[in-house]
Amino acid sequence: MTAPLLLVHDVGTTSSKSVLYRLGDRLDMLETAIEDYPLYVLDNGGIEQDPDLWWEAICRGTQAVLRRAQVAPEAIQGMAFCAQMQGFVPVDADGHALGRAMSYMDARGTAQRRRYLQDGLLKIEGMNAVKLLSALRITGGASASAKDPLWKYLWLREEDPERFRALRCWLDVKDYLVMRCTGQFTLGYDSAHATFLFDTRPDHLNWHAGLCHTYNVNPEHLPPVVRATDQVGGLTERAAQALGLPVGLPVFGGGGDLSLISLGSGSLDTNSTHIYIGTSGWVCATLDQRKTDVSGMVASILGAIPGKYNYISEQETSGRCLQWIRDHLALDEIGVYLGQQTIADREAEYRSLYAYLGKVVEETPPGANGVIFTPWLHGNRSPFEDPYARGMFFNLNLETGKREMIRAVLEGDAYHKRWMLETVEKNVPRSATVRFVGGGARSDTWAQILADVTGRTIEVTEHPENAGAAGAALVCGVGLGAIQFDEVRRLVRVAKTFTPRPQYRPLYDKQYAVYRQLHQRNKALFKTLNAEKAD
Repeated sequence: MTAPLLLVHDVGTTSSKSVLYRLGDRLDMLETAIEDYPLYVLDNGGIEQDPDLWWEAICRGTQAVLRRAQVAPEAIQGMAFCAQMQGFVPVDADGHALGRAMSYMDARGTAQRRRYLQDGLLKIEGMNAVKLLSALRITGGASASAKDPLWKYLWLREEDPERFRALRCWLDVKDYLVMRCTGQFTLGYDSAHATFLFDTRPDHLNWHAGLCHTYNVNPEHLPPVVRATDQVGGLTERAAQALGLPVGLPVFGGGGDLSLISLGSGSLDTNSTHIYIGTSGWVCATLDQRKTDVSGMVASILGAIPGKYNYISEQETSGRCLQWIRDHLALDEIGVYLGQQTIADREAEYRSLYAYLGKVVEETPPGANGVIFTPWLHGNRSPFEDPYARGMFFNLNLETGKREMIRAVLEGDAYHKRWMLETVEKNVPRSATVRFVGGGARSDTWAQILADVTGRTIEVTEHPENAGAAGAALVCGVGLGAIQFDEVRRLVRVAKTFTPRPQYRPLYDKQYAVYRQLHQRNKALFKTLNAEKAD
């Protein structure tokens, strides 16, 4: 079989990346195109996205990569999506989205979670013990976060009954886009698992009628479930015309970002661990059996490889914190005057403003002069679930400048990753070496901070920002029969390695110990300030 050309799309929170690969003796990235779209932040805790804008971005991205690579549309042999998970896209019988989708960050289901999961007298970690234990037995997890899609579904039923009456199917982001391509209503195994209505016991793997009844979910709203490597269908004539691709082009199941980034990071061995920093962030270990830590809000989700699970500790805002500091602290001159010029006047000296931020951080002593930042800009999921938690700079003094605050953001995120690693490792053997992928892994500065704070050797893969797209290309390759999953290790290569510097360990241990206390000591205050908006 000749080396297939594969077109994949990595659909993130605020942009979609279309990537063209050739899969031969290695996975070669030929061309990329990024298309942006807005994120709608509402006053009531809602975070929404427009599904039509996802589709338009994918159409533009497809045409851009084909044009730049000078590849004929007929040469493409397969297509798949990697996308943000735990979104809620309600669609009607014709596949039209019923308004904007609810993002994974949407917290409007807080009241529904309280009513359905915090009822009863006997509780575990604040949740109804009977319902929790039943969900754990059947699914290996539970909808413990107010931002889980189950609560979005119930919110829509209670708060927008007109839209709910028109509902034909409940889809996640990737599955909506697969439907736009093929006309088929499906959910991936990972997306289905994340509803915690899907029986994930190896001899079952189907929707569970009892759980649907418990939470008053209509099973007819839940579509058939497919594997990442399944060919869902071929491009319809309408989709092919919009994309500029041939009718019938095979479209594979693909997966959520967690599943495909795990694959694209090369973390296939049992108990291997990777860190992801994109808009959100996580620590994930690959397992061959289900595990759950209710107290640490860690659950295992079915992976792209049959029989494998992704044991994930998830963080709501990770790289988004760097974007926030770029917009609100860096763009008004970063506090460093270069001949009375802003950094924007010297853009040619740096690949991007983020590169300049990295330089500033490198020039600032570790520990940020005692300043600690908490990266909870839109609540947090793990190791604690709190929709009311927010970011803060702790321990500012008269000498604190923007340089220290910028470094504190990177270090604060690293403290949180260390906490997540330690939480995951309650059930998984400690990993001395951890893979690092996502847009944040493009920063050598951030990678070194992660190594210093966590005490682990950090491996950064080639093109770490494209780990999800690479995972989508790999499942295309498996679906086409061009490769097997056991060949992925040779296709995913490590580009850089960062080792911890022992001289900074005492400093970081001290500040990490303080970081661990900040949420508990301020939990009630966060709720006082933010409960009305979130509820």
